[in-house]
Amino acid sequence: MFRSALRSTLSAGFMVAAMATASAQVLEIGADLGPTGLDPHLITAFPSFMVVNGNIYEGLTAIDRDLKIIPSLAESWTVSGDGRTYTFKLRSGVKFHDGSAMEAADVVASVKRLLSKDIASPLASRLSAVESANAVDAQTVELKLKEPSAALLSSLATIAIVPRSMETNKDALQKQPVGTGPFKFQEWQPNGYILLTKNEAYWEKGLPKLSGLKFNIVPESATRQVGLTNGQYALLPNIDAATALQLKGKPNVKLAETMDLAYTLIGMNVSKPPFDNPKVREAVNYAINRKEIVEAALFGAGVPGGPLSPALKSWALDVKEFGCYAHDPAKAQALLKEAGVATPVAVSMKVLPRQDIKDVAQVVQEQLNKAGFKVELINQEQGQFIQDWRNSNFDMFASINAGQPDPDEYFYRTFRTGGSTNVFKYSDAEIDSLLDKARTLSDQAERKKAYDQVQKKLACSGPVAHLTYGTLFSAMNDKLKGYDVMPNRSLMMLRSASY
Repeated sequence: MFRSALRSTLSAGFMVAAMATASAQVLEIGADLGPTGLDPHLITAFPSFMVVNGNIYEGLTAIDRDLKIIPSLAESWTVSGDGRTYTFKLRSGVKFHDGSAMEAADVVASVKRLLSKDIASPLASRLSAVESANAVDAQTVELKLKEPSAALLSSLATIAIVPRSMETNKDALQKQPVGTGPFKFQEWQPNGYILLTKNEAYWEKGLPKLSGLKFNIVPESATRQVGLTNGQYALLPNIDAATALQLKGKPNVKLAETMDLAYTLIGMNVSKPPFDNPKVREAVNYAINRKEIVEAALFGAGVPGGPLSPALKSWALDVKEFGCYAHDPAKAQALLKEAGVATPVAVSMKVLPRQDIKDVAQVVQEQLNKAGFKVELINQEQGQFIQDWRNSNFDMFASINAGQPDPDEYFYRTFRTGGSTNVFKYSDAEIDSLLDKARTLSDQAERKKAYDQVQKKLACSGPVAHLTYGTLFSAMNDKLKGYDVMPNRSLMMLRSASY
């Protein structure tokens, strides 16, 4: 009887262990492109952001599904009456993946690293209002600002906290990231996969539920789709409308969708002809038919868009406010004549290597060529595209960029003179003044007035022709629970997902 009871007990124990193992799997993810690096202070491309943001790294704050600011590594904060001093109380018991404790000194070092000219972070403009960062004690950080910064708490959600030992290191984190997030880096096989494993010491008890994340790099859309339907992959995150349409109704597959904060765009280098002339930039906008782009390249799953996503209902102007959005090739040709440029205007357009962007570029090329331009498309691999983008080595480019919950996070770094992602070499005194003013205002109605003016000016004569905001989809196995697609494309909800 004893042996029988022992066997029964052991059998039950093995069953419980097996059930636990089955519920805590490595989630197989199908991704179209691999990351170009994993340093959270240097990356700009979606494939890198998807891996590190909210999974490996965290900020003092975070952005939730409804685009609201919530506590993360900082459990609370206070703001001085003049809006120039922010004091953050850090969570206790948080550890980096190397086992070291996350303390105020690490936050201070992370801020200094981001602002360092030697590191040259493209995110630096988000903290340009910070005058100093100080560790009051091990669990308290004080940020003193040069002037009030209305977007600071939102911006801090994108500023990863890294170990203080990395403050002056330019290279280590690109291939060997060390964060505080629910998953930690284990292996990177270039063009193959990136494997993250569960952070057993994660500060939020009970999370993550998965034992790891494996980002499989699968460039072919058809292969990813087959992999999802046959169970090889459990998730295809942030897919385009064409892929979603092909997967709709497939057995064991479910789709999640939201309005995207990211936007498709045509960027123009205003430091050299012909785009140094605002009339030529305006002509580009009149030549473009945004509704046609939505139908032809996004399969109808999107809307024509201006400088801000319609998902930002408190900020975005309706595109009807922008006169140059009225498709008018004749007006475009007239503007080129006023600009004194010889037609057809021969320019090259570098294209981000994503199928949806290639489709967008082809439609735009045809539209511009009917309105006095002669556009040559240059398809590049991702690394070269990003390098040319950073170095302003382009006439035009077609791409997709991430949007942010607060206008300052996009506008200031992109269009302010000397902004950290102002690769267009754009400089306008009126825009600078409006952006400087808007980020210091605490009253939202007053901020909106300033950003309304910014949107109206940028829409037609700025260095970016904003095109569309798509419906953002994720496709997943119907066994995946607790995950939903987020407007900012973050995969942070994977920490609470189970499969």
